[in-house]
Amino acid sequence: MHEMALMASMLEIIQDQARQEGFSRVLRVVLEIGRLSAVDPEAMRFAFDVGTQDSVAQGAELTIQETEGLARCISCGTEAQVLAFYDPCPACGRVPLEIVAGRDMRLVSLDVE
Repeated sequence: MHEMALMASMLEIIQDQARQEGFSRVLRVVLEIGRLSAVDPEAMRFAFDVGTQDSVAQGAELTIQETEGLARCISCGTEAQVLAFYDPCPACGRVPLEIVAGRDMRLVSLDVE
């Protein structure tokens, strides 16, 4: 489960911020996950619960905002939401499409004290 590795990286960022900004506790973490990122939100919730034990984020609320996949057709230029990398263009039916959004995972904000 690569979500554990992602969580470890995210926790490093949180702990670095705690040292730099001087906060001692994270109350809430807002995470944005693209639907094409291959990150399972429920697995990420589990990884968060396990990975934040004995850290400044222990007991923090995790809010996950899922973002849509967006692609542009190489043939006709149409932009449309997609659910998978190999979806055909809804306008002309061709593939491949160039993915322009929805592949990222991003730490959006921290509520701290």
